Amino acid sequence: MRPLPSSVDSAQANRWIWLLPRLAFGLFIASVATQLWLTEKADSDESRATLISDALWLEQSLRFNFKHNEERLADIGPAQAADPRRFEAHARTLLGNGLHRVLWLDYRYRLVVSHPAYPLEPAPDASMLAAALGRPVYSQHYRDASDDWQVSVHVPITEAGRQVGTVVGIYSLRQVLEQSVPWWLAQRNHIGITDLSGQSLARYSKVAEGETGPGHRIDFDPPGHGLSLWTAPIRQPAQILGKFLSISLVLLSLLVLWSFWALRRHMQHRQEAEQALREHYAFRQAMEDSLQTGLRARDLDGVITYVNPAFCRMVGWSAEELVGRPPPMPYWVEAEMDATRALHDRILAGDGPKQGFEFRFKRRDGEVFWALIHEAPLVDAQGRHTGWMSSIIDATAQKQAEELAHQQQERLQATARLVTMGEMASSLAHELNQPLAAISSYTTGTLNLIDSGRTDLHEIRGVLDKIREQAQRAGRIIRRIYEFVRRAEPKSEPCNISKLINEIADLVEVDARHNKVELTRSIAAGLPQIRGDRVLLGQALLNLMRNAVEAMQETPQALRLLTVSAWVDEGQLLISIADRGPGIPATQAVQLFEPFYTTKAEGMGMGLNICRSIVEAHQGRLGVEPNPGGGSLFTITLPLGAPAP
Repeated sequence: MRPLPSSVDSAQANRWIWLLPRLAFGLFIASVATQLWLTEKADSDESRATLISDALWLEQSLRFNFKHNEERLADIGPAQAADPRRFEAHARTLLGNGLHRVLWLDYRYRLVVSHPAYPLEPAPDASMLAAALGRPVYSQHYRDASDDWQVSVHVPITEAGRQVGTVVGIYSLRQVLEQSVPWWLAQRNHIGITDLSGQSLARYSKVAEGETGPGHRIDFDPPGHGLSLWTAPIRQPAQILGKFLSISLVLLSLLVLWSFWALRRHMQHRQEAEQALREHYAFRQAMEDSLQTGLRARDLDGVITYVNPAFCRMVGWSAEELVGRPPPMPYWVEAEMDATRALHDRILAGDGPKQGFEFRFKRRDGEVFWALIHEAPLVDAQGRHTGWMSSIIDATAQKQAEELAHQQQERLQATARLVTMGEMASSLAHELNQPLAAISSYTTGTLNLIDSGRTDLHEIRGVLDKIREQAQRAGRIIRRIYEFVRRAEPKSEPCNISKLINEIADLVEVDARHNKVELTRSIAAGLPQIRGDRVLLGQALLNLMRNAVEAMQETPQALRLLTVSAWVDEGQLLISIADRGPGIPATQAVQLFEPFYTTKAEGMGMGLNICRSIVEAHQGRLGVEPNPGGGSLFTITLPLGAPAP
């Protein structure tokens, strides 16, 4: 017979029976509390992430608005600033998103026009800095008359590399927030702009009062200068989460079953993702293999990590021979090894050309070819810079085409000079005939003196001096013609512009006298030398002067006046050729410099086009406008010190 349990054993058993439900309940309460705490923490983290995301989105949106306004402000030019109504109409379209005033300053930073009207001239510091940097610059923040904080953006306006004015856009920081922040963002956040000291410059929210949580601050650049964009969430009233014990128990009991189902789904999705990745890789590989553009990837040490088939075909080495190879590369040209290595090191250091550049590579068979290269940084999924990707195009055919076009342009210019001399042949023959006739006359007179027995050496010496003077005169004419028509490579050399203008004017004066045209010169004293090709510049001047002479064939003889002027203004050399012809209608002026456009019955339409090409090759401009005294006024503007083509 089994003995009965003692009272001590029964007490211990009863204690465990009562303890187990309590322990289970405690564990359940602990699990629920832990779940609530984790839920609240997740909500807090999500709210923080949402706040940061909203702040970054707002900062990017404001940055986009500022950059977009900079581009639109840069569209305002001197023509619009000269017409208040056009300026006002254009400025009105720009107002908004905090931009509430647009100003135009001239090249001396003086206020010319504004919309709406602005009584004060802005300080020139930011405008001068923008002109020096060649890009928009923002001013320090300041208060206006209404105690509102503002910043201004100064956008330099240039034409042909010359500062012509500055467009100033004035932002109200308060209006920037009120007009740019969406309602849903202002409904749940307090948003403000502060300076370095933490002082609030502007603040905006749809909710007037409310407790805020920890905020997030982002540097606000543009406009910069220590400004920060501050965002703080508005705390919502706490919500009581109703959690039922029965739902928790059911969830806990189904957790294992759901885990197996979720694991199965996860494995299915992973297999599908791997298959999609394999298909995407195969598609990308096929696309890269079909490209005609060479692709080459290098790591930060310059070691090749990838090449596509197009690059291999271009240089003649296989991918197995190139991948993993450090510099120097087999396709570098031996004679240019030092320059190639220097450029290679600059690119790896991040100091390479920002745009595409041309360089010479070598094929495996030794042939050298021109390559057009674009470099871009390689960035991995974590945002780390891991190397450089190059896209390479064989530009040999393009270079050959450019060289052929250059040679054809030189031949066309030389042909135009010969045609011009041919057209002036009769006048030049008449001009040469005068010194030759004088030489013949003086020679005959000298022979007559000798035959008559009169041997006055002093008189004979005077006649010989006159013969020498006439021979030198004929020689100068022939030398000017030879220098003008000879064909030579374009070169950059110091050019005495005063002497060149006078030489060309002397050459044209023959034709001018033949056509009963008076040629006057107004050349400022002490004109500086410029660098250029005097033969090409002389060709442009001769074409313009001869056109002016021909334009006055129908003009009354008393009014036929050709004026050639030259002077320096604001660091530029200006040369003008003014005639008293019938002028050029506005409808023809638009097409005047186009190739093969001519108003002459037998003209080729290339003279003025060649003139413009020559002037632009010297970094200058050629323009035409009506002559105030009647006729046309052609003006050449050349920067001092500009290199020749």
